[in-house]
Amino acid sequence: MLSTRHLLGIKDLTLEDIELIMKTAQEFKDVLNRPIKKVPSLRDVTIANVFFENSTRTRLSFELAEKRLSADTINFSASGSSVKKGETLLDTVNNILAMKVDMIVMRHASPGAPHFLSKHIKANIVNAGDGTHEHPTQALLDSFSMREKLGDLAGKKIAIIGDILHSRVALSNIFALQKQGAEITLCGPTTLIPRHITELGVKVSHNVKETLKWCDVANVLRIQLERQQIKYFPSLREYSLYFGISKQMLDELDKEIVLMHPGPINRGVELTSDAADSHHSIILDQVENGVAVRMAVLYLLAAQN
Repeated sequence: MLSTRHLLGIKDLTLEDIELIMKTAQEFKDVLNRPIKKVPSLRDVTIANVFFENSTRTRLSFELAEKRLSADTINFSASGSSVKKGETLLDTVNNILAMKVDMIVMRHASPGAPHFLSKHIKANIVNAGDGTHEHPTQALLDSFSMREKLGDLAGKKIAIIGDILHSRVALSNIFALQKQGAEITLCGPTTLIPRHITELGVKVSHNVKETLKWCDVANVLRIQLERQQIKYFPSLREYSLYFGISKQMLDELDKEIVLMHPGPINRGVELTSDAADSHHSIILDQVENGVAVRMAVLYLLAAQN
């Protein structure tokens, strides 16, 4: 059983929680590869997907996970809702809960929004991304995908490359990988690396080629232009020149490394198309594993009620 009622961030999970989620996700992955992909585990459980920010993969992945578990789902999108008329977050969610919803999957632009809600409502909350803070299910599916390729992550060398400053995926991955005993190096332009990030026990590099030589896994993040209020580098072309990864760079390494990306990819910026589609890449495996991992999270949280 999980040690927490909500999945607000990886920071709150124990190593035992992570291991339990991984084990359960593996069982659900086996289910997803059967001809009949549905199980009745969450029949009579109602889950609301409450998204205040745009999402494709995460939202579809959660919806599919819920349907595979036979849960009843309702979808809420802020763009066409009363939020535009001035309704507060708490009022919006309480109105949804009044319809007898058991669990909320929520994405919000403000860091800490799911934590705030968890103090005021009874339903379980799954954080599907809160601003630039955390994105726990992405980190869990990344760990699951790495473990499929590398086995135990203790002592493995993981590089996270790109826009660390604006990335919720980076922070959740740091917490998840450290709990599993991995070594982490962050790589990107000085302007996109948070100032005191080394206090979390990670190394920092500004040289992509050196970082690729060092690592077993390169988890590449996109440049989040929509979160950048000022210019952090001269141009996308220059960023691509210094920090972009091509298939040629991967082929020149004297070892095989695993290439990951949480999506959406800006092809030609952080990754060239031939790198993203190469045999090094497990990007589509991550998407497939996302459904199994989210099924595991929903199932384990619902089991506590």
